[in-house]
Amino acid sequence: MGKKILIVDDESHIRSLIEQALEDLEDEGVELLTAKNGEDALEQIKSDHPNLIFLDVMMPKMSGFDVCHQVKKVLGMKDIYIIMLTAKGQEFDKQKGEEVGADLYLTKPFDPDEVLSKSQEILARKTKLT
Repeated sequence: MGKKILIVDDESHIRSLIEQALEDLEDEGVELLTAKNGEDALEQIKSDHPNLIFLDVMMPKMSGFDVCHQVKKVLGMKDIYIIMLTAKGQEFDKQKGEEVGADLYLTKPFDPDEVLSKSQEILARKTKLT
């Protein structure tokens, strides 16, 4: 079964940026999925069960915090690694992130190399666990 990464952000250029950073992983059989808001993301998470999610905090319809809470606490999908994305200067509530089960967070603008290396590291770790 191939690995899947879901990229969730309401700004299309951010989704594209992350997709470009991760395109090398597609050659390794990783499927890149995208969603533009929290509600779409939740539906995709339920149907596709991605290994890793890049999740924007501030989105219409449903915030990243709410999506993370649903995935980790309500649905109990603790095996999904969630990286929260927050805009620079926007105060990220680490405590709230921890409460909803976020595994890590990155500040925008982020370094595409860091996005790729973190993804590779997390997916490699997931392989060892399964």
